[in-house]
Amino acid sequence: MFPHRLAVSTISLGQHPSHVLDRKIKAAALARYSGIELVFSDLEGYSRTNGLSIFDAAKKIKQLCDSLNIEIISLAPFENYEGDKSPLSQRLQTATLWIQIARIIGAPYLQVPSQFKPDAIGDECVIVSELQQLADLGTAERPVVSIAYEALSWGTYYSTWESTVPLAEKLWADPFVSSGKFPDAEKALQDTLDRFVESCPMDKVFYVQLSDGEKFDPPFSKAHPRYTEGEAHQFTWSKYARPFPGETDLGGYMPVNEIVRAWIVEKGYKGWVSMETFDRRMRDENSRPEVAATRGVESWERIQKDLKGPGARL
Repeated sequence: MFPHRLAVSTISLGQHPSHVLDRKIKAAALARYSGIELVFSDLEGYSRTNGLSIFDAAKKIKQLCDSLNIEIISLAPFENYEGDKSPLSQRLQTATLWIQIARIIGAPYLQVPSQFKPDAIGDECVIVSELQQLADLGTAERPVVSIAYEALSWGTYYSTWESTVPLAEKLWADPFVSSGKFPDAEKALQDTLDRFVESCPMDKVFYVQLSDGEKFDPPFSKAHPRYTEGEAHQFTWSKYARPFPGETDLGGYMPVNEIVRAWIVEKGYKGWVSMETFDRRMRDENSRPEVAATRGVESWERIQKDLKGPGARL
């Protein structure tokens, strides 16, 4: 077995209103995860349902996680921060609230997805300055809350690992064709994985998130029932069709093993691995967080088995 500790995003354990946060955390503990990524909307829901302030809700969740020996590795996702056209003072005020909550729950990271509004400011000097101010908030008090910046494949300006890290939806997979892949998919993927192994600084990788992607059948188009005018197709794909890695029975077909081999095995990464999926089936009331938690563990075990199997290049 690999030495990595396994976590799961709370949103990946259920998306129906009945899938309350404390139930999802207990499901993660029962399945023997070591950690969770705490999604802010789940915490807000727990706060409302129990008539608690957001801070008191955070304290309760921290106590629950401690009692179950579950670590909270991040608070997520602090979206559309850098380069936004709203006043910076307002964004920093909201960031201060989030960082206060991250400290209460003991999360070492605030996850910040790259800006995806089409009208966002693209000036790199502005973006860097605003991210620096956010990082300063995280280091202003103890414990430090680091900024885990995530390049979304649908990010307006930063969408690949060379600017940060997601991959398969941008360079390998194409939902608009029946094959599900770009013509040069294998070479493009291998080239970027080679660059990652050669040059990505490991002190900049806080944790690795894994999911699969479901092939659209029929291929994606404006006539597809999931099509939303003005929405990036990667975002649509991400919201509806991301099962756990290796769930081929649910349409998963992404080259997850190749990516894990490069990112984790060849690069020698030893930190957290987290399952972050968005399976539309989890919006159904009949879906169960306990089942989702087991699916994630089985997925990680399957990846390890595949990479350690006969002829595996480790």
